[in-house]
Amino acid sequence: MALLTVLMLVAVMGALTATALETINRSMRMAGNSRVAMQARYTVLGAEVMALERIAALVGMAGERLPAGWSGREFTFPTPDKAGTIRARVSDGGNCFNLNSVADGGSPTTLRARPRGIAQFRALMTTLGISEAEAGRAAFTLADWIDADSSPLPLGGEDEAYTRLSPAYRTGNTMLAEVSELRAVAGITPEIYEVVRPWVCALPTTELSPINVNTLEAAQAPLLTMILPGRLTPDAARQVMAGRPAGGWTDVLDFWEPLAALNPSSEELEQVKLTSRWFALEIDMDIAGTALTETALLDVSRDRTRVVERRWTVEE
Repeated sequence: MALLTVLMLVAVMGALTATALETINRSMRMAGNSRVAMQARYTVLGAEVMALERIAALVGMAGERLPAGWSGREFTFPTPDKAGTIRARVSDGGNCFNLNSVADGGSPTTLRARPRGIAQFRALMTTLGISEAEAGRAAFTLADWIDADSSPLPLGGEDEAYTRLSPAYRTGNTMLAEVSELRAVAGITPEIYEVVRPWVCALPTTELSPINVNTLEAAQAPLLTMILPGRLTPDAARQVMAGRPAGGWTDVLDFWEPLAALNPSSEELEQVKLTSRWFALEIDMDIAGTALTETALLDVSRDRTRVVERRWTVEE
């Protein structure tokens, strides 16, 4: 009986020891993973600061416009300890339709529908193949989602369009923080969202989309057609872009010269830019088998340099 008792104690102690060792090993692995993840995150933040300072320096030196060829280029460099690789890509963050431009106002309580922004969103959608009826419904309901009042626009919808749903919810009555919020807006079907997603953004301002024609790609011609709704065709927009000088336009009036017959308004004239304020940054890093992605929106101007949005994932 004594021997059996000793054997049972040895067995129990062995099991406890094995469990303790497994717990210690798991804790060590978790601590190691946490250390690598933290190292990766701080390395990416360092790359973000470096990119922000570099872009700010370029903007300061370039004055009116940045040198050609920077948008969309990928830069690859090793991590400081040579243990991993960082890939960074900077593109023009303003060459898109700003969803918040369907409204105007300086604060959530003063936001009101902006007819010009609604017309531009509608024009973009019809250019992309969405029917006129669906485009009108989507544009007006987005304006109702953002504006501060409770009176629905024609084709739009305020709270009553959402409280009947299950689950019920209400309009945001504020600017969109993410493009993905567009999916909650009545009239934005999954099919419409899939079509417009590559063309839209949610800048933290209600200003009309600031299109930089020096960084705009030929395939992005619909972004020009939306500036002049119903007056500029995609083919005509592509022809204008085909005539862009090798180093880009140096005077915005030179860009507008072949379009003078379309009688652009002062707002439309000001919407075309030769330099960029918003920059989209995407950083991918692989270190010790750990992959990390950051996407950010940078606000870079002569009096302001900051990160306005940051995500630890790819943009949805």
